[in-house]
Amino acid sequence: MTIELSRRDFLKVSGSLVVTASATGAMQAVLVDEAMAQAASFASPPAESLSTWLSIARDGRVLAFSGKVDHGQGLSTALRQIIAEELDVPVSRVDLLMGDTVLTPNQGGASASTGIRAGAKPLRNAAAEARRLLVNAGAARLGVGADAVDVRDGVVSLRADPTKKVAYEELVNDGLLKGKLTWNKQVGNGMDVSGEAKPKPVSQYKTVGQPVPRDDIPAKILGTEDYVSNVRLPGMLHGRVVRPMFAGATPVKVDAASIQGIRGARVVHRKDFVAVVAETEWDAIRAARALKVEWTDPATRWPGHDGLYDHIRNAAVVASNGQNGFLGKKPFDEAPTQKAIAGAAKRLAADYECAFQSHARMGPSVGVADVKGGSAVIYSDTQKPHFHRLGLSKLLNLPEDRIHVVWKDGAGSYGRSDADEAAFEAAVLSQELGRPVRVQWMRDEGTAWDPKAPAAVITMQAGLDAAGNVVGWSHRAKGFSGWDVKWVADAPEQTLVGMQLGHKKWDMHNFDTAHESYQFPNKVDFWQTIAPLQEQASPLRAAHLRAPQEFQTRFAQESFVDEVAAAAGIDPVAFRLKYLKDPREIAVVKAAAEKAGWGPDDAKPRQATGNIARGRGIAMISGYGSYAAAVVEVEVNRQTGRVYCRRVTIAHDCGLIINPSSLRLVVEANIVQGLSRTLFEEVQFDQRRVTSVDWASYPILDMKDAPESIDVVLVNRPDMPSGGTGEPGLLTMPAAVSNAIYNATGQRLRRFPFVAQRVKKALTA
Repeated sequence: MTIELSRRDFLKVSGSLVVTASATGAMQAVLVDEAMAQAASFASPPAESLSTWLSIARDGRVLAFSGKVDHGQGLSTALRQIIAEELDVPVSRVDLLMGDTVLTPNQGGASASTGIRAGAKPLRNAAAEARRLLVNAGAARLGVGADAVDVRDGVVSLRADPTKKVAYEELVNDGLLKGKLTWNKQVGNGMDVSGEAKPKPVSQYKTVGQPVPRDDIPAKILGTEDYVSNVRLPGMLHGRVVRPMFAGATPVKVDAASIQGIRGARVVHRKDFVAVVAETEWDAIRAARALKVEWTDPATRWPGHDGLYDHIRNAAVVASNGQNGFLGKKPFDEAPTQKAIAGAAKRLAADYECAFQSHARMGPSVGVADVKGGSAVIYSDTQKPHFHRLGLSKLLNLPEDRIHVVWKDGAGSYGRSDADEAAFEAAVLSQELGRPVRVQWMRDEGTAWDPKAPAAVITMQAGLDAAGNVVGWSHRAKGFSGWDVKWVADAPEQTLVGMQLGHKKWDMHNFDTAHESYQFPNKVDFWQTIAPLQEQASPLRAAHLRAPQEFQTRFAQESFVDEVAAAAGIDPVAFRLKYLKDPREIAVVKAAAEKAGWGPDDAKPRQATGNIARGRGIAMISGYGSYAAAVVEVEVNRQTGRVYCRRVTIAHDCGLIINPSSLRLVVEANIVQGLSRTLFEEVQFDQRRVTSVDWASYPILDMKDAPESIDVVLVNRPDMPSGGTGEPGLLTMPAAVSNAIYNATGQRLRRFPFVAQRVKKALTA
């Protein structure tokens, strides 16, 4: 099927855009004319134009455009439901194109679980406005007012005589859907537009709220998905970057003659960036392995993994949330809290240690670049295509409107992973050589050299009076900055290749504090950051990983809540209900506890017999406009130290539910990744390099460790806006598991992940 997109000026220059519908109705844009790269402009479409957001084809199909991207969480299906709802057409007739910088506005890409809670707003409003225009045009065609017609399945009919009707596609002309919208002038997650029409009230919904099958699943199962790794261009070279053995080493001498026996292999050496290209991928791999490079011996020495937490405790503080930063200043005063705790009848304190963690994408970074004639076409599975383009513009010294980023699905990217890296490297090589270049990272690069979740030590303190009431509460997070490199690759210095080419990394700091509504007297929450272990091009550079820095802070908070509850002699559920203020937080705690059958045995350590100890724990979090509470049931093998999470019961409130079946899958995926990070994932490193470089040295949860059951209780609140679902469930896992281990064994574990060797040592100490 070919859809005319004449509203895109660049299509008028030379090429055409063929839009093909898969069996599921999902749309894929394929550039079919190489002359497309010579288009006058690759600028993004104006947000204030209705045609930027949707169009209707001659056969009645709706093609919508979103600047968000779907990394496997069903976002595209949910957005299609919302559009279909507002237009009164079947979901099967709505197709969605995502993330292409020429065809979609900059809505910030995938970011902070905003796909629905922010990304759907302009599409909903645009669809409502389009419906208003179509209904008015249909009524005029039928010779009546808009209040005299009905709409069903994209057909406007006369209410008094339904045989008199006109379909949407008969009404579309060159001007109807090219009107102007009111734009709030924001770029990124906050972008919104509106027209004269108001979206439907929830009471009229027929499509939203229904379990529509996800449109992305069939292609993934059948092997027909158009992944970024499948992109091939005429005349394309294959590239591989040559990494130093030791972090911080720079090339002194590169022996190009060492690969002259590999047909077509060439070396590209610019400053500290060394790479090879060849006509085939295997030859590029061979050349990267064979190339002889003399490296410097860097003087920098890391503390090594064994010394990590002492290093964090002893390192000088370089920033805190009490100082001015990117998000402003949030002053805090510890003194009243410390005074209250010091005078308490009972004082408690605990340190919670959080490891560096890799994004560990199932498939490492892949990028394809064609840079020539003063323009560039880039294929990438980046989370944020439009900001990706901005960073490439600075790297290549090309105007933004001369760069076209074509977003393709990839291995999944939750946070600032290595997704951006290969595309930037491919762009450098393509510009240098004047030919398209494909760069694919290897497994060891994906786990050793990707940006990491920052390691931290979270210090918790509390004081209780004689009656067991909290009189003071302190939460201090100290660790490496979560903004060591930015959450988005909008500048070269946020990437490895950019730093290797001499761009100096920025110096911005951020961590996180807990945000739940616990009403503790004399409460203080603050963070402090320390200097990175290596300033430039570090394999331990820290950045956003799914639920940035919250995995660390919520682990500490919800574990310590249980510790304080035990010290006060109060059931952990009752303790939470006593101090929580937000009624939605209270509701999910009650829902999870009730569904799991929480009882007296869950409040204190059990009397275990034999090698297998069983216990249950609970944790609650709120954020991203959503709320989640989970009860986990674990088995701890006292001989081996293995922790097995047999059952998870989670109550989840994300406001209005768009697609309940898809939401369940997202929550289940949160649980699985949360358990993987809780039980297995830990970056290992010595004084000079990261040593966890494969699935053996950086294991993740596999089938034998997956829970037997995940019982999801969906709390639908159609009266509330839809919240984000990509992160809340994940955050319940580390503390819920830790609390369950205590319930099973009487032993508190305060360092994640809870790997078997660590658990065994704790139980036998």
